[in-house]
Amino acid sequence: DYKGQKLAEQIFQGIILVSAVIGFIYGYITEQFGWTVYIVMAGFALSCLLTLPPWPMYRRNPLKWLPVQESGAEEKKSADRKPKRHAKS
Repeated sequence: DYKGQKLAEQIFQGIILVSAVIGFIYGYITEQFGWTVYIVMAGFALSCLLTLPPWPMYRRNPLKWLPVQESGAEEKKSADRKPKRHAKS
């Protein structure tokens, strides 16, 4: 559903942003860029774990689909239509 997709996107972006800020600060303090990369990668892995599987919190508002139509009705409609003619140039 659309609300679940919006929630997943917000969670994903929030975790990435927080991990990037924490990684940058920690990397700046320790003067090790590698720690910044590791922390951002850990945030990415955590956000993937929380947002990629179809958890129940993302499926609370399911979409209502159109009812199935009989196949005989479709054949009748397509037989009633006249073929379109292209304009001559």
